[in-house]
Amino acid sequence: MPSEETRNPAAAAASNAWTGHDVAEILREQGWLLANASPPQLAWCERAAALLGPQVADRRSLADRLHLVFHYDARAILASVESHAVLSRYAARDVVRQLALVLLDGVPLTSERFKEVIDVLKDLVGLGSRELFHPIRLALAGRAGGGDLDRVILLLDEAAALSFVVAVKPARERILEFCAALD
Repeated sequence: MPSEETRNPAAAAASNAWTGHDVAEILREQGWLLANASPPQLAWCERAAALLGPQVADRRSLADRLHLVFHYDARAILASVESHAVLSRYAARDVVRQLALVLLDGVPLTSERFKEVIDVLKDLVGLGSRELFHPIRLALAGRAGGGDLDRVILLLDEAAALSFVVAVKPARERILEFCAALD
């Protein structure tokens, strides 16, 4: 009898081969974590593996997604052609401005809070998913793209509260930096 992975390639792609220890190892290799992870750091690594693992095909892709958590430079992001393409779309800058206003409250961006923010933005700007999510992903994750970047966004505030070697910029700080570089 064929395995689930053989019968259903989508299920195989959605499986997760990554653990928190794999994430911690990548963080150590990149210099974002020294020695062993503390229990809160290891819990974050487990969450990162659970969120990002099913979305990546290999270790390099996982490291790439983690890089988006630990490295953020709004000026460099805005210097890319991709950014200009996203921001030139109808109402993209309005989405970024409204996102900044919503995130100014400083409430940590959890999964539930992210859903609330999206609902508020949908009401405020009245746009569809692509027009709404691409500017959000660009401003907070540093790239426009698919839903896998939303998972990067969900890791930001929790990582920012931990003591990694590199200070992770939370969503609020990222959107403020992005808006400052935008204008």
